[in-house]
Amino acid sequence: MTPDNIEKYVEETSRKNSIINVSFKERNVLTGIFVRGTDYDELKKKNFWRIVSIANLDNWNATKNINLSKLYNGISFTKLSDSKS
Repeated sequence: MTPDNIEKYVEETSRKNSIINVSFKERNVLTGIFVRGTDYDELKKKNFWRIVSIANLDNWNATKNINLSKLYNGISFTKLSDSKS
């Protein structure tokens, strides 16, 4: 996916800090939140996205530790959708 498509979906007001399913070309679906850290704008220009998986969500909400997130290349995303959880 292009950075513009991802940004448009993620930054929609109703989705701010909401849980999103990210489908990939060659891996399982990842469910988590997109992190808007201090490097968000720089990474977004390069089509890289910081995501905290749902498994680390409780720790993230308590600590906001950036090490709980992982970087993903948006080019490998095939679809973004709202999570039902």
